[in-house]
Amino acid sequence: MNRRLLLGLPLLSACSVLEQPNIPVMRYALSPRRPDTRQAPRNAGILLLRGLRGAAGIQDVGLRTLQPDGAIRLAPYDEWIAPPGELAESALRAWLSASGLFAAVVTPGSRADATLVLEGELTSLEAVPSANEARAGLAGVLLLDRGGVTRVLMTFNVAGAAPLAADADEPAKAAAMQAALGDAFTRLEQAIVSGLRR
Repeated sequence: MNRRLLLGLPLLSACSVLEQPNIPVMRYALSPRRPDTRQAPRNAGILLLRGLRGAAGIQDVGLRTLQPDGAIRLAPYDEWIAPPGELAESALRAWLSASGLFAAVVTPGSRADATLVLEGELTSLEAVPSANEARAGLAGVLLLDRGGVTRVLMTFNVAGAAPLAADADEPAKAAAMQAALGDAFTRLEQAIVSGLRR
């Protein structure tokens, strides 16, 4: 009798696993677009975007929500389509290419003679329902490179925000975080304009 009960246990375990609901994973793009495209002047420099890595914790693909107690909750079934730093880097390259500030925005390995270099980090990207907003942050440095002689034009630490309802679902959070990143890009662009005037 005991042997029969033991033989039946694996079947019961299998049934409990099979009965669990199949919850699909939702994946979101992170690609804020500049509202307009401007033509660069003929004397515009070439910008090398060296990278936009994610700070510790920001590289998780799960959507991040900041709880009232300060803890971060990662959504188990709602994710970015790739690590946020990678997505933000691609989006920033497209944003700055459309800004009219540069003749071109190139990647490492390009043969273009870039005199400006941008290095940065995605420092924050989260929904904060308790504050009715989503937040994004960028930090880094803009360098002037003349024949191997480099000097710092500016350092930056910018923050963007977008409105978010306190009861927002995960798709709404993703959209708000994308808008917050777009706001951070706008602030970074303004900082670059000021840096290029120095």
